[in-house]
Formats: sequence, C-alpha cells, structure tokens
Amino acid sequence: MTIAPDTPRYITRHVTYRLPIIGRLAREVVEGPVDNAFAAIFGTVSAVAIGVLIWGYPALIFSALLAAALMVITLIRITLG
Repeated sequence: MTIAPDTPRYITRHVTYRLPIIGRLAREVVEGPVDNAFAAIFGTVSAVAIGVLIWGYPALIFSALLAAALMVITLIRITLG
C-alpha cells in the first residue's frame, strides 16, 4: 500500500495541529525557532513539578510511566525507519 502524492506523510502531525492548545504549541516547536523547543521542555518539566507538588508521588509515577511509553514508541519508530 502506497501513500498518494497529495496525502501528508505525517498524518499524526496534521491531526495534532488541529487540537486547540496543543496544536499551536506543537506547530511552534516544530516550525519555529530553536528557543521554542527549550520553552516546551521547560513547560513540561514545570507541569510535572507542579503535578508532584499538588498530587505527590502518583503524579511522579504517572509521568515516569508516560515517559517509558514514549521511549518505547520512539524506539519502535527508529527501528521501522
């Protein structure tokens, strides 16, 4: 099965860009200057820290499980090319 020439290669990127808040942030990180990537990393670390301050240990466990799942997905994508 091949992708038609007019079909975007990264369908997940197209769907992500349509989300209200996350889409704008994702587009800024991908298409914007390098400083936006550092701002996204800082925002993610801040969100996890605030979650740990509010909910404690379960928020830390949840973020660790999410990071592990993202690493598995990243390794699968690297393996598939």
